[in-house]
Amino acid sequence: MPTLSGLSALWQQFFPPAPTFTEKDVGPGSQVGKVFIITGANSGIGLALVKLLYPTGATIYLAGRSPAKVHAAITEVSSVLPPPTTPANLKPLFLDLSDLTTIKPAAASFAAQETRLDILWNNAGSTWPPGSVTKQGIEAHVGVHCVAPLLFTQELLPLLRAAAQTAAPGSVRIVWSGSVQIDLFAPLGGVDFARIEKATTATMADYGASKAGNWFLTVEGARRWGRHGIVSVCQNPGDLYTGIFANDSWLFVAFMKIFFLYEAKYGAYTMLYSGLSSEVGEDSNGAYIWPWGQIRPISRPDILKAASEGKATAFWEWCEKQWKQHV
Repeated sequence: MPTLSGLSALWQQFFPPAPTFTEKDVGPGSQVGKVFIITGANSGIGLALVKLLYPTGATIYLAGRSPAKVHAAITEVSSVLPPPTTPANLKPLFLDLSDLTTIKPAAASFAAQETRLDILWNNAGSTWPPGSVTKQGIEAHVGVHCVAPLLFTQELLPLLRAAAQTAAPGSVRIVWSGSVQIDLFAPLGGVDFARIEKATTATMADYGASKAGNWFLTVEGARRWGRHGIVSVCQNPGDLYTGIFANDSWLFVAFMKIFFLYEAKYGAYTMLYSGLSSEVGEDSNGAYIWPWGQIRPISRPDILKAASEGKATAFWEWCEKQWKQHV
C-alpha cells in the first residue's frame, strides 16, 4: 500500500502548481549558437517543445522515424505568423528507436553537420500491447525508451563534451523522460531483469519499468559524465493528452481529459525547465524533475534504494549488452 507521503507525491504530480518557467523566460535570440536535438519531435510534447524554442535562434534537430512527418512538423512550426525575429534553424534527423541499426547512422549524420551539442532531449514515451518487441527482439518499452536512446547518447558524447568546453557550467545537458507511472506501476526496485528479457507482458508495468530505467540511466550518466561538465536529469512531463492515448477507448480518453490530462504544451514546460532553467545545474546532476518544473526526488523508496545499491550501473550495463550483439 502507498504511504501517506507517497499518496501526497502522486497528488502533486497529477495536479502540479502552475509552471514558473515558460517561453517568457527564454527570450528571442537567447539560444543563438546553441545546438539541440529533440527525439520524437514531430508530434506531442516534442513538437510543443520545438514551438517554444523556435523564437530562440537555436539550431534544432527534429529526430523521428518518419521523414515525412518530421518535414511536416518543420513546415508547421516555421509557418507561424508573424515570424519571430530570430527563428531557429530547424533540421530533420532520421532516427527509429525501435531499430538499433538506425542509431549510429543518425548520430553520424548529425556529427557530419555540427561540432557541438548543447542539449539532448531524449523524449521517448509510447506504449505497446503484450507480445511487443523491437526489430532486434528487445522488449518494446525498454528497447525504445532505454536501450536505443542510451546508444544514441553515447554516440553523441564527443559533441556534448565539445560543447561543455566552452559553454556556461551546467548548461550542457541530457534530459531523459520519466513518468508518474514509475510510482504507480514499476516493479519492486524499478526494473525486473528477468522480466525485461521477454516480450511485453503487461503494458503499464513494462512502461513503468522502462521509465524507472530512464531515471537509472540519468543517475549513472551523472556519475560517469559529470566530470566532463555534462548534466543529466530525468523529468516527468506530466499527464498530457498526446498520441500515447491513440489506442485507448474514446470513453476512457474523454474521462481522462476532463479530470487528469493537460495539453502537451505543459509537458513542454517541464522539458524547457529541465533543459534551460538556471535552477538546474552541476549541483543537481542526476536530479528528478516533477511537472511543470520542480526538482523533487522519485517518491518510491525501493527505487531510490536500488539505485544507491548499484542497480543503475547494472541497468546501464544491461542496456549496453543488448545492443552490442546488433551494432
